[in-house]
Amino acid sequence: MLERIHRNAKNPGGSCYIIAPMTLLEITYELQSPLSMQQLERLGEFANTYGLRKFHVDEQKNQITIEYDASRLRDTQVAHVLGQAGIAVIRKVN
Repeated sequence: MLERIHRNAKNPGGSCYIIAPMTLLEITYELQSPLSMQQLERLGEFANTYGLRKFHVDEQKNQITIEYDASRLRDTQVAHVLGQAGIAVIRKVN
């Protein structure tokens, strides 16, 4: 997300762009079943579009943890993205 700032006496020469700050959060879900390679690939496709930063799958606990930009997304939208990727979750762990 870009934010335009105007130059003034302290910032002469016109306008420029800066990157707006992000608020990064993590959310963990218990998975209904282990993820397939196809599900992981679909989730990777959503990362750039939806502001998902990274994810980690804990196969031992059958959980997925997702880091996301909370200035762009809410946790309900993260769950929706998982559903669009065909990933069924049982509950939010944290």
